[in-house]
Amino acid sequence: MPFYHTPLAIGLSLLHVYVWWRVVKQGMAPGPRRRIVTGLLIVLDLFMVAALLLSTRMPPSDTLWFAWPGWVWFGMFFYGVLVVLVLEIPRLFLRGWVRRDRDPDKNGISRRQFLARGTGVIAGVTAVAAAGFGIPAAFADPRMRTVRIRLPRLDPKASGCRIALVSDLHLGSLRGRGFTQRVVDMINDSRPDIVAIAGDLVEGTVDHLSDAVEPVRELRSTHGTFFVTGNHEYHYRYTEWVDYVRTLGVRPLLNERTTITHNGGQFELAGVLDPGALVEDGQGPDVARTLRGWDKERAMVLLAHQPSVVHDAAAAGVDLQLSGHTHGGQIAPFNLLVAATQVAVSGLSTQGDTQLYVTSGAGFYGPPMRVGAPSDITIVELHSD
Repeated sequence: MPFYHTPLAIGLSLLHVYVWWRVVKQGMAPGPRRRIVTGLLIVLDLFMVAALLLSTRMPPSDTLWFAWPGWVWFGMFFYGVLVVLVLEIPRLFLRGWVRRDRDPDKNGISRRQFLARGTGVIAGVTAVAAAGFGIPAAFADPRMRTVRIRLPRLDPKASGCRIALVSDLHLGSLRGRGFTQRVVDMINDSRPDIVAIAGDLVEGTVDHLSDAVEPVRELRSTHGTFFVTGNHEYHYRYTEWVDYVRTLGVRPLLNERTTITHNGGQFELAGVLDPGALVEDGQGPDVARTLRGWDKERAMVLLAHQPSVVHDAAAAGVDLQLSGHTHGGQIAPFNLLVAATQVAVSGLSTQGDTQLYVTSGAGFYGPPMRVGAPSDITIVELHSD
C-alpha cells in the first residue's frame, strides 16, 4: 500500500466533516432527513477509506464489494468538495447579507440555509456529471496515437522503427486480466518493432495480480518488449515483479542499455530505475552509469517512468526520453497541479537538445475517472529526417 494512503484517508475524512457542516448541518433542519444524509456520508466515507487502505492488500476478487463504491465515491467527492471550497469565495462577500437576515422567507428557509442548499445542489450536480462523463472515459479502450519524432543522430537505415509506448495500466481491484488482454491485442494489431512498458503496471503484489499481468506474455514485436519500473512497483515488492515479468518474455532495463539493430541500422535503448527505488533499496535512476561507454555516434532513446528524469537525460546528451507517470492529469483540474510539479503533462516537448515524449497512460489510478485526459497507447515512429 502506498505510504501516503493513510494520511490521505484521514484528510479526506476530515473533509467529509467539513462538507457535512457546510452543506448538511447548515442546510437541513434537524430531523430524520438530516440523520439519513449524515449516515449516508459516513457510510460512503468508510467505503472510500476501505478502498484506500485495503484494496491492494487482498486479492481483487475479495475487494470488489468495497473497492467499486469506495473509488467511485472518491472521484465524486473530489469534485463535490472542490465546488464547496470554490463557493467559499462568494460566501465571503455575502456574509453581511446573511447576517442581516432577520426572518426566514415564507417557506421557513433562512439565507444561511439557502446558501448551504444551493452549494449542496451545485456540488451534487457537478459530482454526478463528472462521474457520468469520467467513468465511461476511464473504462474506454485507450486511443492509439502515432507520433513521428525526428532524431538527427539516428542511423538512416533504422529510420521508421516503431516503438509502442504503454504506461500506467495500474492493474488491481478495478482493472484486471481482461483489460490487459485488450491492451495487448491493440499493441499487437499495430505491429510494432519494439514494445516499451514505462512502469506502474500494477497496484498489488505478484501473488494477487500475476494472472492479471499474464497476457503480457503474448506481446509481439520485431525486437521484443522492454520494461522500466514505475513508482508504484516499489509499493509492492518490486523485485518480485521484475522477476515475474522476465518469465513473460519481457526484458527489464534497470539502469541498463542495449543496442537495437533495425534494418541494419543501430541505435541505443536504455532504461532507468524509478526514483522510488531510492526509498526501497537506496538505488535510483542513474543516467550517467547507464550510459557509460555509449558510442555517441548512435542515437540514444531512454525509457524513464517519470518525466523529471529528463534533466539528467539532457545533461547526458540523450536524444529522446519516453515517459509516463502523469496520466495527462487524469481528472481536470488536477492537471494544473501536475503541470506545476512535472516537466511535462503529456505529448512532445524539449529540454535543451533532448526531446521528451510523455504518454497519458492506458489506465487510471484511484478514482475510475478520466476528465479531460483520455488514455492512450502511443506508437513512436523514429526518423532520421
